[in-house]
Amino acid sequence: MLRESYPFVEDSFSRFPSQSNIYGLCQAGEQELLAATLKGKVVCFRYQELQQKIRPVAKEVQFTYIPVDAEIVSIDAFIKSPPKRGLVVGITFIKDSGDKATPFLNIYCDYEPGSEFNLDSIAQSCLNLELQFTPFQLYHTEVQCAEGGSETVFLLSGHDQRIHLYKENASLHQFEEQPVERLFPELQQLPSNVLWMDIQSIAGGRRLSVFGCQNGCVGLAVVSQTELEVLQSWRVQFDSPISTVLLFPLSFHTEAGVEMESYNLLVASTIEMAVVYRDVQKDGLSQATCLLESDQWDAVVCALVIDLDFDGQKEVLLGTYGQELLCYKFQPMGSGQNGQFQLQWRRSFKSPLLSLIYLDLTADGLRELAVLTLKGLHILQHSLSSTADLVLERLTQRESALMASSENEIS
Repeated sequence: MLRESYPFVEDSFSRFPSQSNIYGLCQAGEQELLAATLKGKVVCFRYQELQQKIRPVAKEVQFTYIPVDAEIVSIDAFIKSPPKRGLVVGITFIKDSGDKATPFLNIYCDYEPGSEFNLDSIAQSCLNLELQFTPFQLYHTEVQCAEGGSETVFLLSGHDQRIHLYKENASLHQFEEQPVERLFPELQQLPSNVLWMDIQSIAGGRRLSVFGCQNGCVGLAVVSQTELEVLQSWRVQFDSPISTVLLFPLSFHTEAGVEMESYNLLVASTIEMAVVYRDVQKDGLSQATCLLESDQWDAVVCALVIDLDFDGQKEVLLGTYGQELLCYKFQPMGSGQNGQFQLQWRRSFKSPLLSLIYLDLTADGLRELAVLTLKGLHILQHSLSSTADLVLERLTQRESALMASSENEIS
């Protein structure tokens, strides 16, 4: 494992007034992040031009109807599915009234033309919903509409062993709770409190849905999005609470040399090694591959799958409570999906890692890695010299291929 393979340099660190948690970071639009701290503060992080240089700016956003004594639990945001316009932000928090603690979900959305993407305006347009359960993960996903097209909805897991659905009522300009089984039949009759969920649309008008529970249960389902019918489902039991689940595609070559792509499921629990289940559409939860050494730095609490080295093959990033960022890469053995994930590098931080997001904050075409820790937000950038060398190398290869092709045509 070579230190030289670590591809990032730290560009900035923003310290927060109080700590955050695993549900405390989300992307808000193309080039902004929202980070929530437990003591009721929400910070917007972006890059902007100051004195002819692009500089990081962290600014507190004053979201209405969040009391000063509130403890924020989770935050999420999405841009509405076309043809609708606008940014929607959801924040769950618990208000301590002395004798009892009351949970709320606030949904912020500005319907005024010209203000749909203005965060300061959105923060003043609030729908305040009192909850009858302690909230956990706030998540958004697209659903297919009966009349065609798609719509983005909120899903919120809670300590009542249920997942709650919040969908926009366009005529009333507000979001309403609806029975989750109407659109997500796979998310009813849950075995325990859901701590993390992930949903991905796949070919053939279907979707993959996965949830990880407090009692260690992981549930996976293949669902028809048109018929809203569960086509297949699987469950597996771990020995500790599930900290994160993540669906991701990975390409492989068949015996005939054809490149194929299959969906895989990453599962991390609080005391065991992280596991990747291969080709879950075909094999369900039967083909497990452990990520060796992933249990050596306390619990894995967050994960991300991205192509870090621009070779067309995705890497698996794991963030641990033991203050380590781990990078794994799939190493195939022969043809097909045989192989294992090997640890490529690790990087130490000064506090536990909580969340990871990969986005283009600087609008230069090269994405940054945002790492939320207990104490603040780190922004890691790809090494520009290494990336420039790679671009020149690829251009040279492309030029050689074009020249060879033109020579063949002439001859």
